[in-house]
Amino acid sequence: MSERNNRVFLIGHLGADPEIKETTTGKKLVHLKLATNDHYLNGQGERVTETQWHNLVFWAGLAERAGAELEKGAEVSVEGKISYRKYIDKDTIQRAVTEITVLEFTLIRQARKT
Repeated sequence: MSERNNRVFLIGHLGADPEIKETTTGKKLVHLKLATNDHYLNGQGERVTETQWHNLVFWAGLAERAGAELEKGAEVSVEGKISYRKYIDKDTIQRAVTEITVLEFTLIRQARKT
């Protein structure tokens, strides 16, 4: 069996500047959101854009690299694996999160400066 069964490839734009954080054990990580767009024609023949937001998590060296190279609005290609996790929030409500654990990324285009 191939070890590449859980792979996802996305190209989109970042929703925020990366902020490097550290876990209690000292591991570095960055959480970002990536917007991807799909286009289709609705029943009236009008072009509609639908945006999906994906949760990305970068670990260790990739987190440091993301912090140094990426910024809000940049167009990025990411390769990763889908991860699911649960946690209890501050109000003791159980939440579920779907994330892309980034294994590699390529900066396609820096954000447009206005």
